[in-house]
Amino acid sequence: MTQQIPSTEHRLAGVRNFRDVGGLPTADGRRVRHGVLFRSGHLAHATDEDAAFLGKLGLHTVFDFRNAADQKLEGPDVELPGVRNVNLPLSDPADGAEFWKMVRDGDIEQLRGILGDGKAADRMIVSYRTIIKERTGEHARVLHALAQDSVPALMHCAAGKDRAGLSVAVTLLAVNVEREAILADYLESNAKHRRYKVHRSGSAASAYSPEVMELLSPLFDARAEYLTAAFETIEETWGGVDTYLERGLGVTDETRERLRERLLD
Repeated sequence: MTQQIPSTEHRLAGVRNFRDVGGLPTADGRRVRHGVLFRSGHLAHATDEDAAFLGKLGLHTVFDFRNAADQKLEGPDVELPGVRNVNLPLSDPADGAEFWKMVRDGDIEQLRGILGDGKAADRMIVSYRTIIKERTGEHARVLHALAQDSVPALMHCAAGKDRAGLSVAVTLLAVNVEREAILADYLESNAKHRRYKVHRSGSAASAYSPEVMELLSPLFDARAEYLTAAFETIEETWGGVDTYLERGLGVTDETRERLRERLLD
């Protein structure tokens, strides 16, 4: 029986950056199947209507890449009946709770010191490289789970941009989706209605002044240079995607074929 998949452009009231990854082209002329791989920001603030919508997707597994600090700040995901929740914390793209406390509470001088002169973008690039090199165990678990039984799947972190973005990218690399298509999907997180809402302490206008927002923007942008740094790290560390998948993640040719069967038309 063919499942009717809700529109991929459905705007959820309490969940940012939701979308179906279906339709992306592979290098050998296939496409990612609609309704098998979704991505979003966290589900902690999902409304009843959001939960009902998500419940219609037929999800098997929700992969939550947030860490304990994220979950303390935002809360746990809403419960979706019959859906398995897998929490695989990835290193925070901005070095954890203490850094984000400075982002939320810091005055302009402090923010200039930690984020100005390209430091914010550099921090993001380092974090992307680090996740690729050091979180092979988590990415291996995701791919093996998807190959075994965990689709349809939803991957999310806090904003659905960095940690989820890398996990989606690794999944797409494993089924040979074109790099340009992976990057284009990643950059969709920049759409205004998808962007993570910046939380700053205080209600004064200075908390959201143009300079403050400019200093913060590299943390909340999806930038091609970030994902490119992740791809470069794969090449530099393993020599290419095939070796990365085989030696870094323990993903065999047989597992990749099962992934293609589950995720591609």
